[in-house]
Amino acid sequence: MGELNLILLGPPGAGKGTQAQRLVDDFDLPYYATGDILREAVKNGSELGREAKSYMDQGDLVPDEVICGAIMERVDSPEAADGFLLDGFPRTIGQAETLEQALGRRGRRLSAALLIEAPDEDVVRRLSGRRICVANQHLYHVEFDPPKREGVCDDDGSELIQRDDDKPETVRKRLDVYRKQTEPLAEHYEELGLLRRFDGTRPPAEVHEHIRAAVKTLKLEDEL
Repeated sequence: MGELNLILLGPPGAGKGTQAQRLVDDFDLPYYATGDILREAVKNGSELGREAKSYMDQGDLVPDEVICGAIMERVDSPEAADGFLLDGFPRTIGQAETLEQALGRRGRRLSAALLIEAPDEDVVRRLSGRRICVANQHLYHVEFDPPKREGVCDDDGSELIQRDDDKPETVRKRLDVYRKQTEPLAEHYEELGLLRRFDGTRPPAEVHEHIRAAVKTLKLEDEL
């Protein structure tokens, strides 16, 4: 059975987290989120973690080679021998090329880049409607999953707040950054024949079915 090396792309609020968990369950893949990997490397004080921290402490961006090195440590682990799911890396063409070269040196290659698309207005509506309780971080949505009493957590009675990251103006800034970085990345993977597009405005279960079918097809093609 061939490897299943996948990248998950999409704007914040498109449902990547939900779909990532389902893909992990469907295909028994390890899931690597770049932010988590870097934070863990820094916390563990590994050589790469110390190097990443030196850049972060100075307020500089962590170089692509350092981020990719931290990710490749995971990719080289036994749990990723049959494949992996990456989220949050690559974010730019430069990072994509660094990743492709690192995989190539190991005789490995990407299977597909899965892009979950959603219009900006949908993303703003989804994210700006989120509320979180101050006591235990329970999540609500003013439209899709409202509390019984406005502004009060059903579970512990604490206040519900809107995180700064979820304020409409912040979400729009995040989307601007995403569009600048990711549209060229989508074109890059399209040119390589690796891009698969999915409509993130559909219900999560429907998006999941479409992604699962596409990935199953990839596995079948690889085995033929």
